[in-house]
Amino acid sequence: MPNIKQQKKRVRTAAQERLENVGYRSTVKTLTRRLRDEVADGDGERIATAHVRLVRSIDKAAARGALHRNTAARRKAQAAKLVSGR
Repeated sequence: MPNIKQQKKRVRTAAQERLENVGYRSTVKTLTRRLRDEVADGDGERIATAHVRLVRSIDKAAARGALHRNTAARRKAQAAKLVSGR
């Protein structure tokens, strides 16, 4: 346990940032699941909307640092492959 004021603050800040990052990653997982469901249903317009929302969320998470940029690129490629039907 830190006994220096700045280190106590860093512990609080790190905990808050961790929660934010968990939220970003969770959102990406949720939107990926929704995209899979839309692809299974087969409605083209809803698939496109879900795909755009997922890609936007992945980009936001990568920019924030919640996802590594290579992980973000991989997940976007997997989503595009799912949408294209291959």
